[in-house]
Amino acid sequence: MTVVASHHSPTLENIMSHDLDQQCINMLRFLSVDMVQKADSGHPGLPLGAAPMAYVLWTRHMKFHPADPHWADRDRFVLSAGHGSALLYSLLFASGYDVSLDDIRQFRQWGSKTPGHPEYGHTPGVEVTTGPLGQGLANAVGMALGEAQLAATYNRDGHRIIDHHTYAIVSDGDLMEGVASEAASLAGHLKLGKLICLYDDNYVTLSAGTDMTFTEDRGARFDAYGWQTIHVDDGNDVDAIHAALRAAREDTSRPSLILVRTHIGYGSPEQDSYKAHGSPLGVEDVKKTKANLGWPVEPDFLVPEPALAHMREALERGAKAQSDWDERMSAYAAAFPELARDLRARLGGELPLGWDADIPQFPADPKGLATRVAGGQVMNAFAKKLPALCGGSADLDPSTFTALKGLGDFNPAVVPGEDTEGSDGGGWSRAGRNFHYGVREHAMAAIGNGLAAHGGFIPFDATFLIFSDYMRPSIRLAALMGLHVVHVFTHDSVALGEDGPTHQPIEQLASLRAIPNLTVIRPADANETAEAWRVAVSSKKHPVALALTRQKVPTLDRQRHAGAEGLRKGAYVLREASSGQAALILIASGSEVGLILDAADKLEADGVATRCVSMPSWELFDAQSPDYREQVLPAGVAARLAVEMGATQGWLRYVGARGDVLGIDHFGASAPAEKLLQEFGFTVDNVVQRAKALLGK
Repeated sequence: MTVVASHHSPTLENIMSHDLDQQCINMLRFLSVDMVQKADSGHPGLPLGAAPMAYVLWTRHMKFHPADPHWADRDRFVLSAGHGSALLYSLLFASGYDVSLDDIRQFRQWGSKTPGHPEYGHTPGVEVTTGPLGQGLANAVGMALGEAQLAATYNRDGHRIIDHHTYAIVSDGDLMEGVASEAASLAGHLKLGKLICLYDDNYVTLSAGTDMTFTEDRGARFDAYGWQTIHVDDGNDVDAIHAALRAAREDTSRPSLILVRTHIGYGSPEQDSYKAHGSPLGVEDVKKTKANLGWPVEPDFLVPEPALAHMREALERGAKAQSDWDERMSAYAAAFPELARDLRARLGGELPLGWDADIPQFPADPKGLATRVAGGQVMNAFAKKLPALCGGSADLDPSTFTALKGLGDFNPAVVPGEDTEGSDGGGWSRAGRNFHYGVREHAMAAIGNGLAAHGGFIPFDATFLIFSDYMRPSIRLAALMGLHVVHVFTHDSVALGEDGPTHQPIEQLASLRAIPNLTVIRPADANETAEAWRVAVSSKKHPVALALTRQKVPTLDRQRHAGAEGLRKGAYVLREASSGQAALILIASGSEVGLILDAADKLEADGVATRCVSMPSWELFDAQSPDYREQVLPAGVAARLAVEMGATQGWLRYVGARGDVLGIDHFGASAPAEKLLQEFGFTVDNVVQRAKALLGK
């Protein structure tokens, strides 16, 4: 139950003399402090210092409806400094979200709604999972990009259906991280004027003051990025914070960074010390802090009735804002019924009927084509029917083949009167569906997460598989949040050739497969690539990584081999042994599938009954029934050889103790692809020799 103090409690005389703003701010502060103290774990420093700016934002500027946390036109709030989660939970509880005082009391406990860092999909009102610093700021850039693209696509004169802001509270640590720099640079270039970040500028990090590590002029840096920067000298001055937020909202051509001079652990004996950052204050220091700020020592988790009532006005404001939007949406639907249907479907995550009807079937071709080329053809075959599909590459469209042709480039930097033909022939505009990220792989992935969390998008990004290393933290967070993001990774093996070991992925497939809730798919040919895209678009609960070739691979004859739809189950019997009873199973993914088919021909000619299994996705295969997995890889066939140009780690569970893996557990080299394959053993003769060795021949 909520503990609410009445006006007449003698223990509250001191705080009743405070104005209502101060009551609310201190309530947020001490709910947070009490959370951390009760859990004996957490970060009290940020809530004590940043509560005033959060309070002003949530009560005077943000548009949201606690009774409907997913209302489409709400403002988004990201606590990029996720270690300050206690402050966010205090705001959610006080504003009327489905977060109770009991939930607050269970901070950081098993099964509670209030985990140590904010978790998307777990706590009502939490927009993204934060904690790894810099990620939240980049996610916020993605949300602001999403708002701008949707607004340009669907708004019409007299009908502003998409019209909201994205706010974030960021810390010194956020601004130090490279992903934040990448994302902020792009946000300034793209003129995302509805992005507003409040910087908790307290001069202190976890282990020291910023004078040890972070003395650059942060305002000048963001000025150079093309942001508006506003300074607030006193983080406790609610009027100054309010004025700064109003000024930020008025500048619609630039994102804004409001540098608010705060004091970590404000009011505590550890104020302005790194000691206030990440440890409970302790029983005695909690008492001293409450006394310093005029707050009763007892009871803990105190919620004064006037403060709670004031914060809960958000429910009435939100209901009115949403009702007004519903009326405007009805008028919009009457004026533009087709656009309204499109928009509702996008916001609801619905796939249009027949979205994949135009995906081509590729004819058998021994010369074939690279799966990256096939992937580009497949994307462009369905993109016009799937307006939610938006994205781009890290300056690699000519190599990844991921440009959406004729669908425009998102780029507001257009000079009136000049030619605005985009790189894809579709023109430049804020409605463009091709996002040009520049050489910013990490931000690209984090921005994609923001787009997915915002809603209305199936975002994709693209780069070479080797550079997935730059993106891994964001890929992991997408998997943790269950976000529908598609990562297109081309140049997926040493067969890319002369660029050498710096660009040749070895351990990347194994590394990506180790991430829970990420589906990795490495298709064998053009038709498997088409099926891979069907899976990627339909996989709403998790991200998907597609690993595609640079080099041409044969397009398999599906009259002779099983249909490519078997990809949907992760692995399938591509070709059965000629006798029907296999003595040997060859397993491969991607470009190596053609290799095992050629090797099987030779083995069969030598009297070895050989089954060939295409295994494009471990995750999809592992999700199948035990019966299906046994049908594909029967326990009675112990002679199994897996072939993949990458680290062998993980293959043992599919080949068994008596099986073998032909892979690469060392770095590559610079040479033509044909020479590399020969030197590293990816030849028909070597596969045959390794296979016969398993059979004792």
